Amino acid sequence: MAHALIIAIARITNDPYYKAYQRGYKIFQKFRHSLQTTGIDLQHGGGIPELQRFQDHFSEYRIVVYGGLDYGDIIYDGQGTSEKRINLLYDDVNRHYHVIATLTGSMVKRYVCKGCNKRCGSGVTHKCQETCNDCLFIPPCVYTHVRILCESCNRTFRSQ
Repeated sequence: MAHALIIAIARITNDPYYKAYQRGYKIFQKFRHSLQTTGIDLQHGGGIPELQRFQDHFSEYRIVVYGGLDYGDIIYDGQGTSEKRINLLYDDVNRHYHVIATLTGSMVKRYVCKGCNKRCGSGVTHKCQETCNDCLFIPPCVYTHVRILCESCNRTFRSQ
């Protein structure tokens, strides 16, 4: 679990050691440091409580763990509001976590909604309760009865 999280974060942050971490090199120090700072013991594996503690520690990321390659197979969703999303695949046979580098590629779809995790052929046709109807931001903007005019595109929005 910790290895997969370190590799995923290295990928997101363009860490120069990303490829080395994937191959198992130079990761031990980062692994040991992350366990020491979080106080997590993975001697007997890691489950939802450990994921929640990692989510609390890495609060700038949203951790999502899939049990299979379908949008409905979500085991854990950190529900963070961050656009930096870590997608992991849990292999329950080997009790191992894998980094999902591209969600659309692994689910063999062109579009996977970052709000509700549903997949479809196109983001244009997808309607989601987790996305703002005006600006398509996830999570949806807070609705007020006052509309704000954008001078550059001449449209009105819920908020700035």
